[in-house]
Order: sequence, then C-alpha cells, then structure tokens
Amino acid sequence: MVDMDMSEIPADLKYLETHQWVRVSDDGTATVGVTDYAQEQLGDVVYIGLPEVGDSVTGGEEAGVAESVKSASDVFSPVTGEVIEVNEALEEEPEKVNEDPYGEGWLFRVKLVDKGELDGLMDAAAYGDLLADG
Repeated sequence: MVDMDMSEIPADLKYLETHQWVRVSDDGTATVGVTDYAQEQLGDVVYIGLPEVGDSVTGGEEAGVAESVKSASDVFSPVTGEVIEVNEALEEEPEKVNEDPYGEGWLFRVKLVDKGELDGLMDAAAYGDLLADG
C-alpha cells in the first residue's frame, strides 16, 4: 500500500502503469517523463539514456533507461511518434529527475501520431488508484 496524496499526482497529465507521464500541448507535441513515484523507487538517478531526436517511439514500448545507484529501469513511451527534443540537461544533471520529475526532469518530447492514443492511458485518479492498490 502506497501512501500517496492525490495532490502529488498532477491532474493535467496522462499516465502509464509503468510510471511514466505524458503532457500534451495544444500544438500536438507530447512531453514525457517519469512519475514522482518512479523516481522515489529508483533512488538517486545517476544516468538517463534517452532516444535520439528523429527516432520513432511506440506507445507502451521501451524508449530509454533510467539508472540509479541501486537499480536500472526501462523507460517506456506513453505515446507513439517522432522524438523532436530530448532533455539534454539530464546528461550533466540526471538528478533533475529526482528533484523535479514533472518539471525540469522531463525526458523527451514527441510529435504525436495519434492523439486518440491518449484515451488508453490513465488519468490522475486512475493512476492514484493504481498506487493505492500497490
């Protein structure tokens, strides 16, 4: 059982069961990151392996890796599309994932292929339920 205050789960995002989030902008681009819960489970992040700009990512499939002092975890893309930007700051400061997972710790941005894909993702309430069921 995870004690998670719903206010810690941003309501404007969609979530994967594997603890990644996606925020879609009005221009059809999607920003992807890992959740606060994921970074807590990882511990101190020491390396983030990201896709390259121009790569295609597929919703629900591996797109990178997060390594901490205690483990390594695959990072999955919540959406399908072309990578248009990666958070290069994480090369020098991977700890941003721990410090600000929903802000400066974002991982990469994607030009969405199909906005309808978002309908299959969890909203904040469903993600909160997933954590509560632990």
